[in-house]
Amino acid sequence: MLLFFLLFSSGWADAQEEKPRSKMAFSGYGGGMMLHAGYVQGKTFTLCDSDGNPMYDKRLRGCAYGIGGAVKVGFGRHLRIGCEGYVTKMRNDRFGGFTSIGWGGILADCSWTLGRWTLFVGGTVGGGGVRSLLMLAEAPGDFLVEDHTASYRHYTFMAITPFLGVEWAVLQRIHLTLKADWLFNVTNPQPDFVSGARIYFGIMFCHWKS
Repeated sequence: MLLFFLLFSSGWADAQEEKPRSKMAFSGYGGGMMLHAGYVQGKTFTLCDSDGNPMYDKRLRGCAYGIGGAVKVGFGRHLRIGCEGYVTKMRNDRFGGFTSIGWGGILADCSWTLGRWTLFVGGTVGGGGVRSLLMLAEAPGDFLVEDHTASYRHYTFMAITPFLGVEWAVLQRIHLTLKADWLFNVTNPQPDFVSGARIYFGIMFCHWKS
């Protein structure tokens, strides 16, 4: 999808150069990859055995990390529209359990350029999925089915992700990006859904018009 956006934007740029520029004229495009990390946590929930009897309470929290990318197309001096997608992962326990969240969608932001610096604020609307594995004991490594050992959950949700950040132009077409966001599950809230501030760092390859 990122490649499609870049190819589409490049072709559109050639077409737009032949027309008089308006206040919302095409003003370039950019895209790249970013790494992220942050501290996230969920709510307290109760683990039960196969008969439905409560065992103990659990709350997921810890450091999450991941990778992803974004592409943006500019219109006028401030508006940028595009798409982004990321995967983030957190360790749940000392036995190998994890929570993995993948999400993406359509983004829009407003940007203000001051010399080499570009400030931006915006948000993404889309969807995602959660996979969560809790290991209650160390796996023995054999082919026996163990009871009361693991809990696995998978569900999807609609995502809204506000963000803000800053770009610094190392070169005209290479920008270092620093961004912070917060992922919200707005349609399928679950107590084991972890959220919190994530910090992103990456490189954007840009072709913005001055």
